[in-house]
Amino acid sequence: MKKRTLVLVAVLGAPLALLPAGAVTAGYLVVRDGWKRQSTCQELLPIEEAKVRTDRWDPPEDLPGLDDYPAIHWQVRAKGNPCTWGPGPTDWAYQGVVKLRPEDARAFAERYDFVAYDPVVAEEYAANRTPEDVWPALAGFLPPEPRWLTSRVYDELDTSSRWRTGYLDVEHATLLFMLDDH
Repeated sequence: MKKRTLVLVAVLGAPLALLPAGAVTAGYLVVRDGWKRQSTCQELLPIEEAKVRTDRWDPPEDLPGLDDYPAIHWQVRAKGNPCTWGPGPTDWAYQGVVKLRPEDARAFAERYDFVAYDPVVAEEYAANRTPEDVWPALAGFLPPEPRWLTSRVYDELDTSSRWRTGYLDVEHATLLFMLDDH
């Protein structure tokens, strides 16, 4: 009976003794992989933010009324540090330049009551979200000497969870957009 008890203790006790060692090893591997992930994230973030993307905007609700357009160039930037271990989502900022068809640009301007852009009014309304604040990599896609129009109607449409600011140059059939998570 004593032998049987001893065997039972050995059989059941061995896994229990190994449990803390396994937990420590698993914890070490998680932390080590987490540090690798964070390091990789920090290295990749500036590369991803520098990319000028040309794929269609998704979801289209962020940019209502555009339908089909010939070209788009856009970028995304983190407003915080998405590589931290802290809880909660990271907000993102987006900017882009959309090339429209001339007839679509005119219809777009009429549909959303675009009016001449006034930098004084824009400073109150869209601080740090004006054509002067366009990111350098996108500046080359803007028309030379643009005549920007702006529309509060368009900017305040409730079709997206993001804040939207749009500037339209009808003559060059170009829309500059800025979106921010909130």
